[in-house]
Amino acid sequence: MIVAGLLTPLEHLFRHILNGLHHVGIPWAWSIVVLTVIVRMLLVPLTVKQIHSMQNMQRHAPQMKEIQKKYKGDRQKLNEELMKFYRENNINPASSCLPLLAQIPVFIGLYYTLNTFSKHPPAGNLSWLHFVPSIAAHVTHHWSGYVLLTVYVASQLASTYFMSGTMQQSQRILMYVLPFAFIFVIARFPTGLVLYWMTTNLWTVGQGLITRRLIPKTPLPSSPKRSSRTPPREPPPPPPVGEDGAKPEAPVAAATPGPPRRVKRKKKKAKR
Repeated sequence: MIVAGLLTPLEHLFRHILNGLHHVGIPWAWSIVVLTVIVRMLLVPLTVKQIHSMQNMQRHAPQMKEIQKKYKGDRQKLNEELMKFYRENNINPASSCLPLLAQIPVFIGLYYTLNTFSKHPPAGNLSWLHFVPSIAAHVTHHWSGYVLLTVYVASQLASTYFMSGTMQQSQRILMYVLPFAFIFVIARFPTGLVLYWMTTNLWTVGQGLITRRLIPKTPLPSSPKRSSRTPPREPPPPPPVGEDGAKPEAPVAAATPGPPRRVKRKKKKAKR
């Protein structure tokens, strides 16, 4: 009851936003799409900060890998050294999560608003494109909901592809598996929530395509910056091997010149 009381103002806020969009002639389902676009436009500053943070982490990826390799067996020491490295280089790993965290209130507000719509339907048509009967019904209530779930998973995978450039291989695999794991939870949500999240993912895909065209990829440094925590450099590589497979011979030092050699000339015998 206490949690519901705290979330009531959030529900009223998004109910008023949807009512305002509906009163200007936008159907209820399309009001959710327009609301999604408005939210993503408001999150553009955080998105730009997220992109810069990802580029900064990509720029310092070699140094972070060296630290992880050096303190691989000591998890606590590894975290301490990484935090020091983040502070020294002005890196904020949480910046990449800010757009996602900012959407949580929107998700909760829409969830309670659509639940109210299912109990007390508002005036007007709750269908979408004559394809989804009601945005307030559960996703599995109609066969069209399974199509929306398929589009949601595909759009989530595509958005993960564009936003996982600096993730480790294990984290990237986890992000690709999560949409399939969450599908059983999302199937219990109202259809309008899936429509909202599907629109968000499609926005992220379009944003990733534009970002890749307008913002050049940050090149990795040729010689990473060294610090007191950087492990010693590896020994120089062996000399190159020639085309015939033989190693080049070392140059022979020139012999020290000695005194000039005297040449004895034979005397010619006198003719008689």
